[in-house]
Amino acid sequence: QVQLAETGGGSVQTGGSLRLSCEASVSNYRTHCMAWFRQTPGTAREGVARIDSDGDTRSAESVKGRFTIARATGRNILYLQMNNLKPEDTAMYYCAAGTLWACNTWSFSDPDTGTRFGAWGQGTQVTVSS
Repeated sequence: QVQLAETGGGSVQTGGSLRLSCEASVSNYRTHCMAWFRQTPGTAREGVARIDSDGDTRSAESVKGRFTIARATGRNILYLQMNNLKPEDTAMYYCAAGTLWACNTWSFSDPDTGTRFGAWGQGTQVTVSS
């Protein structure tokens, strides 16, 4: 079973930066696809970015040019570097891990994208003030 632990959330002002980290307890086929999602109260979970075991990435249009997803495979750690943060980025951010199938079927417009991930972290809060 894969366990995920996120760190790095916090409060910043508009234009600030944060780096989220997510450490996986194991590295195997169940972590070949890793991703960041976010959610605010009363809204649907939103896919932010995903990366597969070959390093191929996809990012939501709303964060392109500002957020970068990366992974340190040898250390089972996933990162999300967030620059030029905006108040609309305020949310609980979740790390998720899944098989390559989760990456191959990834769609930002599909509300079921998150259901293809088998492991989730507990979430870390990001708050951006204006």
